[in-house]
Amino acid sequence: MKKKLVKGAAVLLGLLAVSEAGGSAYFYRRTMKRNRLSVERTMKMSGTDWSRYGELMQRRRESMMAQPQEELWNTSKDGLRLHATYFPNGGSKRVAVCLHGYTSQGMSDYIGLSDYYLKHGFAMLLPDARAHGKSEGEYVGFGCLDRYDLMGWIQWIIDRCGEDVELLLHGTSMGGATVLMASGLSLPPQVKGIVSDCGFTSPKEVFTHVLHSMYHLPAFPMIQIASAVNRRKAGYGLDDCNAAREVRKAKVPVLLIHGSADSFVPCSMCEEIYESCASPKRKLIIEGAAHAESYYKAPEAYERALDEFIGGILK
Repeated sequence: MKKKLVKGAAVLLGLLAVSEAGGSAYFYRRTMKRNRLSVERTMKMSGTDWSRYGELMQRRRESMMAQPQEELWNTSKDGLRLHATYFPNGGSKRVAVCLHGYTSQGMSDYIGLSDYYLKHGFAMLLPDARAHGKSEGEYVGFGCLDRYDLMGWIQWIIDRCGEDVELLLHGTSMGGATVLMASGLSLPPQVKGIVSDCGFTSPKEVFTHVLHSMYHLPAFPMIQIASAVNRRKAGYGLDDCNAAREVRKAKVPVLLIHGSADSFVPCSMCEEIYESCASPKRKLIIEGAAHAESYYKAPEAYERALDEFIGGILK
């Protein structure tokens, strides 16, 4: 009887291990690999009803696309050909570098805010993150790799516009995490400030939240397996870079924006990052805003926060 119990337990553990490995592989492919990414799935998970803003976004898109623009290409440290769109806005010496969210692309997430930046005299650089849009790459960088790609674009702007250019880094969701993770790097003096809208702390923590809240699944050992696989395939672990840790080294001012009703990236992550930030910081919480909805939910409050922040850091 004892041998049968031991044998049965061994079989059960084996089945569980196979199940965990299969679940981890499925999660990893859907989340990290370019050919399995889905904009529709991400939008559904984010819980934001974008249909209510359709008319506004259409008007802003038409106005944005009527402006002079250039397609640009840059090469990452690991040899990927990266794409961006540049709106020179008359050769302005103020440039907003705007980083999009997960499964999106450069020309999508800043349709609304293009009105603000272009009317306030900013040129805009809109990169496609690696494994997104027209940029090369098989695996998503989730900010951990994208922060180094961002440094390459910053240098491109300095070379193009001159040493006296002033840069503002603005990121949404994954882009928000990217600009915060970059705050811990040696940013050139031309970078005057960072704006993060609904940025997360780390891939590990946001995936853990999604597994718990949306799939009602335990994160262990799925996240650990996925992290090990990602380190081997993409070159980084899912907690190698954490925005809340990186901002402890920040030297440029930071503005954090988040929606109180964000179920995809919880507002608690914004609070954690804010408490950890070592540089001058501001925070705007938009009541009732879902993921990446803050600007559309309360445009006046959002633009007022940008006015006050930018007024304190640019000439």
